[in-house]
Amino acid sequence: MNNIKLYTFLLLIALSIVSCTKDFEEINTNNNAPLKVTPQLILPAIQRDMINQVLGEAWGIGNIVIQHTAKNQFVNEDRYLWGEINGIWNTTYSRLRDIENMIKLAEENNDNGTKAVAMIMKAWMFSLVTDAYGDVPYSEAIKAKSGIYYAKYDAQEAIYAGILAELKAANQLLASTTGVVGGDLIYSGNLAKWRKLANSLRVRYLMRISNKKSPATELTEILSNASANPIFESNADNAVYAFKAASPDQFPLFTARSGSFNEFRASKFMLDTLVTLKDSRLNIFYRATPKTEGSANPVFIGLPNGLNDVDALTFAGGPENHSRISAIFYENAVSAEGLNIAKGVIMTYAELQFLLAEAAAKGWTTGNTETLYKAGVAASFAYYNIAVPAGYMDQAQVKLTGSKDDDLKKIGLQKWISLFYQGMEAWFDWRRTKIPAIKPAISNQNGGKIPVRFIYPIIEQGLNGPNRLEAVSRQGGDDINTLMWHLK
Repeated sequence: MNNIKLYTFLLLIALSIVSCTKDFEEINTNNNAPLKVTPQLILPAIQRDMINQVLGEAWGIGNIVIQHTAKNQFVNEDRYLWGEINGIWNTTYSRLRDIENMIKLAEENNDNGTKAVAMIMKAWMFSLVTDAYGDVPYSEAIKAKSGIYYAKYDAQEAIYAGILAELKAANQLLASTTGVVGGDLIYSGNLAKWRKLANSLRVRYLMRISNKKSPATELTEILSNASANPIFESNADNAVYAFKAASPDQFPLFTARSGSFNEFRASKFMLDTLVTLKDSRLNIFYRATPKTEGSANPVFIGLPNGLNDVDALTFAGGPENHSRISAIFYENAVSAEGLNIAKGVIMTYAELQFLLAEAAAKGWTTGNTETLYKAGVAASFAYYNIAVPAGYMDQAQVKLTGSKDDDLKKIGLQKWISLFYQGMEAWFDWRRTKIPAIKPAISNQNGGKIPVRFIYPIIEQGLNGPNRLEAVSRQGGDDINTLMWHLK
């Protein structure tokens, strides 16, 4: 009898298992959760996350090392006491998976516009990570689905060749593509503007590696045929991410604690430069000292970069006498003026003009150096909705003289000013030109040297050790002072 009961019990269990699993897929399929999304639903998150990360890195490190800002508390970054800084690495490689999905979906749908936009974003994103670290995973990156779990670190020379090829291919793809791309928060889907960005970025990256390879031939190819290779023509073409007045897409600093924001003050080097030039961008970048702000006699005082904790906090009598960063980039970031200025920048017309002025001064193109230079200055002021002050261009520190070295210094100085809080570009570009002549932070802890890169994420030693080690050996050490390929 007991055996009969046992068999009956086991039979009931077996039947229940069959009945439970027979409709398993149907029961566990959520018809309201799509398995596939359109590229237009992926693009906004990629753009927002990348822009926010670049702005965050610029605020915490880029503006400091390039001496646009300085710190009066918690001064490690200003003294070059850098640990691992992984934001650009993590966000880039995370979002590159989405870029690859965009490209795949666009190809399936024969959507060349979306594919080209994804290619341009991909090129820009890889430029950020290689400019921050040097040799990085590129050709084998994001290929785990193809069985490549340990991506090799490509040499930066090969990475830049790939970036330039990608941008050129995107330009050619857009030449025969019409329509708009949905979900685009940079240009609202305008493919003509994306095409201009592709070619303007080509100019940037050709100039980036110009110490290793003359860009003359390729620059001439771009500039000699505007219809085949359109570039930025005005500030209307600027590649910028415009934030919103309402949450959740507000300027990142708007929600920061006031204490954290106020650790950052005007750099004495930058502020003094603007004062000397009688440059009205001073009031866009900084505000008067807290002690004099709003008074009849506002005073601007910059903080020397890299003071130790005590000297930084007590400089000029204390924080009440240290000019803060403009309200446009903080509490007023959601005002009409703030929304006009506090944006995430990929590239601007002003930067392009300064790059072309430099190329002309070096004889790589036939452009008129002075015309391009003046256009860059005017575009920078116009970006901030102000006019170039009367007599500004006639000052000895601003006016070009026709002397190559002197002109290059003035072009570089104006480009450095114009790149205030525009991502990491000011640092990336300064490493190549060394203009202006920035001195290492006063009490720096890096042997009197300005850092030129980030160290690789420590986790890579465990996740991808052999490939990382090969890159370190090839590049010359995993150190913030190690020169990457295009800087050697």
